[in-house]
Amino acid sequence: MQLDPATRRSLDSYVQRRILEIPGEVRQSFPSAGRIWKCGSEPDFLYGYYIGKIEEGSLRYLLKATRASGGGYLDMFEIRGVIESHRGEIRAAVDSALTVR
Repeated sequence: MQLDPATRRSLDSYVQRRILEIPGEVRQSFPSAGRIWKCGSEPDFLYGYYIGKIEEGSLRYLLKATRASGGGYLDMFEIRGVIESHRGEIRAAVDSALTVR
């Protein structure tokens, strides 16, 4: 299913709101993610974590929107494409949270 322009803008807005929340969440929830998860690169771990969280939230967000409008099938690749279009912003939010911490 192709997202109609209004739904795509709404999803894009949701993703941007979630990106703004990342620095605060990192400071509160992940004071030492690198040591806890024994990962070599804390920024890479947090970037992947937030991609997954935003994808999950986007799916829930769109399911509510399409259920209300009688929409049908949701294409995860299209949702992922919207999220990936913001990958630089997500990476910058994670990096800024780690430097401020």
